[in-house]
Order: sequence, then C-alpha cells, then structure tokens
Amino acid sequence: MKKKKIAILGSTGSIGQSTLEIIKKSNIFKVELLAANKNYLKIIKQTEIFKPKLLIVSNKNVFLKIKQKFKNKKIIVLNNFDLVQKYIEKIDVCVSAIPGIAGLEPTILFTKISKKILLANKEAIICGWSLIKKNSTKYKTELVPIDSEHFSINTLLKNFSKDQIEKIYITASGGPFLKLNIKKFKDIKPKDAIKHPKWNMGKKISVDSATLMNKVLEITEALKLFPFNLSDYEIIIHPDSLIHAIIKLNSGISIYLHHVPDMKIPIANALLENFNYKKFFSKKNTIYDKIQNLNFTTIDKKKFPSVSLIPEMNRGKSSAIIINAANEIFVDEFLNNNINFIDIISYLKLVLRDKNYIKTSNISSDSIKKIYNIDNWARKVALKIIKKNRI
Repeated sequence: MKKKKIAILGSTGSIGQSTLEIIKKSNIFKVELLAANKNYLKIIKQTEIFKPKLLIVSNKNVFLKIKQKFKNKKIIVLNNFDLVQKYIEKIDVCVSAIPGIAGLEPTILFTKISKKILLANKEAIICGWSLIKKNSTKYKTELVPIDSEHFSINTLLKNFSKDQIEKIYITASGGPFLKLNIKKFKDIKPKDAIKHPKWNMGKKISVDSATLMNKVLEITEALKLFPFNLSDYEIIIHPDSLIHAIIKLNSGISIYLHHVPDMKIPIANALLENFNYKKFFSKKNTIYDKIQNLNFTTIDKKKFPSVSLIPEMNRGKSSAIIINAANEIFVDEFLNNNINFIDIISYLKLVLRDKNYIKTSNISSDSIKKIYNIDNWARKVALKIIKKNRI
C-alpha cells in the first residue's frame, strides 16, 4: 500500500510528538516535512527516525547547527517556509501545531498543498480564519479541528442540524489552581502554573489553562469553526477532563463526547480509520475506561476574571488578534518572572483601555499584512504597560 505523505508543523511540541508516536505505530504515513523551532536534540532525534524530505528549523542558530549536522544526508534543511512549494507539490495530511501567531502563515501556505489539515493552532484560527477558510475553499482542502473541545463539537454536530441545538457547552478542567484560595493567586510561580493536573502540554498553553484564557480563545475559535452565535456557547468546569463538549438539543436531550485526557485520541481519530486506542497504547489506569462520577461546576468569575473578556474578544473586527497578541506577551513575561500571575489578566484589561484600542480593533483583518500590523501594535502596547507598571 502506498504510504500517505504527511507534514507536521510544530513537531517537537506535545501535539507534534503525539502525532509522530501515532505515525510510528500505524505504518501508513511517510513523513514528508517536519517543522520545529529550537529544540536541537528533539529535532535531531525526530529527523534520524523519520527521515523527512524537508526539515524547517525557524531558529537561526539551531538551523545552522542542524544544517551542518545533516550536510551529507539527503535531507533538505531550510530556515523558513519560503521554498516549501519548490520541493513539495502536494501532501495528503498536514498537522498544524506551531503555537501562537507564528503558525498562521505556514497554515495558510499548507491549505494550498494539502488534501487535509488537522488544526491544532487556535491562534491561527482566531487571527486569520478568513484567509484559511478562503484558501481551503479554493484548493478544496478539508479542515479538521483536533483541539479536544472542537474535535468533540465537530464530532457531535455531524448527527444534528443547527436548528436542533439549543446550547453548546465547552468544558474546562480549571487548571492547577481550581481549588487554590484566591488570596494565594498573587504568589503563584511559573513552575506551579505549568503543572497541569490532567494534560501534558507546552508552557504557554498550560499558563492559559491556569488563567482560563485558553477557554476565552476556544470560544472565539468555535465561533469561527461552527455556525453558532456567542450566546449559544457556555463554559463549564469539569476537573476530570473526560467530557470535552456537550450539546444540548431542543428536545431536552444532551449528548456529550467522552475520552481520556490524551491528545492522541482526537489526533489518531482524525488521522486513521477504525482507530483502536488499546492496540496502539496500553493504559494500565483503567479508571479512564469506565464512566465514573462526572463532576461539573460553574466558573468562579472572581478567581478566573479572564472569562469577562469573552464579549470584547468577539466585538470588534480584530479584537481577538489584539487580545491574543497581548496575552502572548504577558504569559511570556510571567514565565520569565517579570510579572505576577494575577497581572496577566489585569494587564490585558489595561490594553482594552488604550486610547487607540477601539480604532485598531475595528481594522479589518483581511490580509496577512494587516494581521501582523494589528498584532505588532498590541505587543507594543502590552510591553509599554509592563514597563509603566515596573516603575
């Protein structure tokens, strides 16, 4: 059987690593391209195992080292995506998992040369959905969300029409500080914020989970992906992370999607037909194989003030780009111990009070250039806020 060609954007991150684990065990894919940033050792290991035709390393220093390492191999090593189409004409599947705004242009590029894209970059969807959708329609590229929540919504909606649905619930674990006294939030350290109780994720998304900003972003992502209004969505806390989305029908029936807190589930089900989890991955903890007591609670808005940003996130033409960019800056500054955990959301609210916010948020995001200009403006404002509050 001829193997399917696959590209993985963000191969050294948690999504990329999970995807490669599935590929290694399925034996039906040929890795055509790997794209990573600066994790030298992981890039070397992945390249030696999967032998991609094309390797893209965005960090300049790491790129030079990798290029030297593989100078006598039949692997093309590039520092950016500019020449991808020179070497790759068409692939079967692309997994888009480069975090942050950096994943936008590569995602748009691969809508032109992929039959199917598995979307795991919420920032790309939030900031550039109109461009992604336009290209996917033009080039007949199938788009499949693989974030657990949106994968679940997408799966559940296949059996129902829009007018049958009353409400869509997106679940949140509550992160590592769900039960922590709010008075102790000011003392939270980066090492504590990245310890998610259920999921194995990168640092940035782990902090977003701790502030619940990930759900603010996911609501906006859902509004792009599915034909519903903001009032149709609600976030509920579900610490077990076993239910990822619930749809409530007009008939009074609610239907949910249940799976273990492992991203290999949505990835593999999007990649493979008749995927059998137990054959691929032995999991000794059988509690996940049984539907136990399922706990759901409402959000404590004093503890998680990020949810108050949801209306503003979806008000202006480019509000989401601004809030997303500023959040990236504040999370990075927190991880570098330059601001406190509670500053992340309070500073985000200060961005909305900038004198040029309303004007900038109403700029149309219908081109890459405009998106980057808006993104850059937000980052400058965020850094200015940090500088001002250090004095």
